[in-house]
Formats: sequence, C-alpha cells, structure tokens
Amino acid sequence: MEKRVVFQSKWLPYALLAPQIAVTVIFFFWPAAQAVYYSFLVQDAFGTSSQFVWFQNFTELFHDGRYIESFKVTIVFSLLVAVSGLSIALLLATAADRVVRGAMAYKTFLIWPYAVAPAIAGVLWAFLFAPSIGIVTYLLKKMGVDWNWIINDQQAMLLIVIASVWKQISYNFLFFLAGLQSIPRALMEAAAIDGASPTRRFWTIVFPLLSPTTFFLLVVNIVYAFFETFGVIDATTQGGPAAATQVLVYKVYHDGVKGQDLGSSSAQSVILMFIVITLTVIQFRFVEKKVQY
Repeated sequence: MEKRVVFQSKWLPYALLAPQIAVTVIFFFWPAAQAVYYSFLVQDAFGTSSQFVWFQNFTELFHDGRYIESFKVTIVFSLLVAVSGLSIALLLATAADRVVRGAMAYKTFLIWPYAVAPAIAGVLWAFLFAPSIGIVTYLLKKMGVDWNWIINDQQAMLLIVIASVWKQISYNFLFFLAGLQSIPRALMEAAAIDGASPTRRFWTIVFPLLSPTTFFLLVVNIVYAFFETFGVIDATTQGGPAAATQVLVYKVYHDGVKGQDLGSSSAQSVILMFIVITLTVIQFRFVEKKVQY
C-alpha cells in the first residue's frame, strides 16, 4: 500500500522546495539565459558597446578550422576518459568485491582520489610527469621513452586523460562495488555448480545485472569529460601544445576570458550545452533500451 505524506500547511511543500529551486534558477537557468542572449551580440574592442548580429557568431564558429579541431579533440578525450574510467573502475570493484582480508583499507585507498579537487589532481600528475623533475619521467627515460608532454601533443593528451580518469575513478568504483554487492550470491553459486567458468559467470550474470549502473555511469562520465575536466586541463597543459588538448569547454574559457570575445564564447557555450543535452537524450532514448532492470 502506497504511503503519502500529508502536510498540514499547503505552503510548507513549496517552502521546502524553494531553496533548491532558487539554487537551480540562480546558478543554472540565469547563466544559461545570459549565454543565449550574449551569443547573439558582438562587442567592440573596448567592450563599451555591443551590436545584435543574430546567428553570425554561430556561422563564424562552424567556418573556423580551430573550432572544428577542438570538436575532434573533445570527442577523442571524452571517449578515452569514459571508456578507460569505467573499465578500470569495474576491474577494481570486481577485485575489491573478492577481497576478504584488508578490504576496508583497500576500499578506502581507492576512494581517496574523489576528495581531491580537479585542479589539485592536475598539478599532482603534472609534477609526476614533469619533463625535468618528474619521477615517472625519470623512470620512463630509464626504459628508453623520451617523455615531454610540453612539446608532444599525444603525450599531453595522455597526461590529461590519466589525470581525469584518476580523479573520477573513485566515483565509478563506489557505484560498481555497490552494484556487485547487490547481486544475489545464490545466482553465482548456482552457475558455478553448473560448471560455468568465472569469465562466463561475469559476462552472463554479473555484467547484465550491472547494466543499469553502467548506463548511469556512462551518462555521468560523458558529462564529466565535457564539463568537469576544465580544472585538470587548466592546471596541466592549458590547452597546449598548439591547442592539441583544447577541448570545447576550455576553448569557451580561452576565447571568452583570455581572448575577450564574449559573443563567440557565449555561442560556444550554447553549442556545448546543446551537444550534452542531445547526447543525454540519445543515451536515454536508445542505449537505455539495452539496459536490463
């Protein structure tokens, strides 16, 4: 039987929701509306006046080779972060689910990176891979690898992917571990008695039952790669070398803050918001059909 909460005052539910609604309006809808408005304007060089130009900022963006290249960089970066982060987290969660002795220390060690700010994670990995003083760089040189992400675009991309995956892996790990621990042990024991190998049990029982968790984390990781990796990139490569790691969200900041091109930056942010909303709708529309609840 469904239980419903009945408030004595009809205003109390609205009063309880008001803080959350205020936060959403002030920090999401109001900035989004301002970005849409400024995307139709072009300011003069001194920022003293602006002109309404309709869709000129959007047209110029799609004829800009650097913006198209930023699209390609963002797609590669997002796929690497999402796929690597989910794969490694699932592997660690599967291992943690089997640990008997020292399980609490193992899990605590894996959760720590989630408490680190993205910029701090970027600085940490930048020190480890620093071309002149980094300890990982020293070990790589011992193995004959010439590592210098400041001038090598592929190494710069690899650095921000490692830092971004490391920052997000704790979040993925927690959800996968909770999902694994909710799977009935009787199913696994029955499959084992029937002679199914551990690999077959994982792909036929564990992975399908984890599909709702995997789908949720896929959406979260795509959004994370698009928006929340700004701090990692700004603390390490700052979009370089030669814009090789300049993803869309960093280009919005670069053109708007450093380039003082408010109209183009606003148009980019509107396009970025539209892309993420479209990706999320597509995932819920098509990918969710393959999820087994």
